[in-house]
Amino acid sequence: METEQKQRKAQRTRRSFSDEFKAGAVALVLKEGKSVTGVAKDLDLVASALGRWVEQARANLGKSTRGTLTSEEKEELARLRKEVRELRLEREILKKAAVFFAKESA
Repeated sequence: METEQKQRKAQRTRRSFSDEFKAGAVALVLKEGKSVTGVAKDLDLVASALGRWVEQARANLGKSTRGTLTSEEKEELARLRKEVRELRLEREILKKAAVFFAKESA
């Protein structure tokens, strides 16, 4: 029970950061050549979060080594997925309508 309480205290509350803050932190890594862990420690961040920000910035610059999608590609992917969902729903409605009218005319 005690270890469970210690773990809860050790967990950070989820914080949100402005785009300007993220850009500044990323610039420290990319432009000034500082390490992700060093910058994360200096700014009281979790290194994995800063690492994701840096990787996304690299992708947006076309310099990703991991094949990360750019922000524009992510937006397009989300838009296309939404469109596919809507088209599938429309297709199901049309199938049901066709079945209904086939029964009516029989």
